[in-house]
Amino acid sequence: MIEVFDLVKEYDGTTAVAGLSFAVQPGEVLGLVGPNGAGKTTTMRCIMGILQATAGGVRVCGHDLVSNPIEAKRNAAFIPDDPQLFDYLTIAEHLKFYGRVYQVKDLQARSDELLKELELTGKEDALPGTLSRGMKQKVAIACGLLHKPRAVLFDEPLTGLDPVAIRRIKQTIKRHAAEGAAVIISSHLLGLVEEIATNLLLLQNGKKVLHGTLAEVKASAPDLKDGDLEAIFLRATGYEETD
Repeated sequence: MIEVFDLVKEYDGTTAVAGLSFAVQPGEVLGLVGPNGAGKTTTMRCIMGILQATAGGVRVCGHDLVSNPIEAKRNAAFIPDDPQLFDYLTIAEHLKFYGRVYQVKDLQARSDELLKELELTGKEDALPGTLSRGMKQKVAIACGLLHKPRAVLFDEPLTGLDPVAIRRIKQTIKRHAAEGAAVIISSHLLGLVEEIATNLLLLQNGKKVLHGTLAEVKASAPDLKDGDLEAIFLRATGYEETD
């Protein structure tokens, strides 16, 4: 599971995340949403230890990120919106590299499984420079899921993907959660969040605005027709249109 306690992150006196607390249980998919600059990516980078929090704490699968960072990170994966691949490593070599880093015992079988699932079979010898934006994203996802992390963070996971690939990635995310992982997805695509998330966390100016199951969030605005998530988002963030 993922636990965040009173998380604060400041940049040169500007507060990007302000006292944020929440938890994601095994099997849950948390949709992390909010306007641009709300603190979504900063929050995820603090959870992964890519950024050092100004205050507060994070635990991943029971391991404190500060006192036991190796075990916390060993159980987690972060797939950013802009995948950074090694220019001179093929897809197969990327998987071998990550497999060695995470000491994956069934590396070949696990690699073959992910290549097939993400429709990368037959492209094992391709270099990143020959791949489309969407293909690079799928390689990053394959590398991130290789060691079967129990906590997975996706930042805009569908960027650059075609409709077939989008469907495939959504299935992969759902399956991984069903197998017991705690998943966070940051996305501006509210339709995606509504389709696969079990819980929602809406941030604005680094603060929690709404948090709960999708049913609870929708019930918070009973006057909005059919509990439309976009309408709830606009109202909660102060962008609701008025006649």
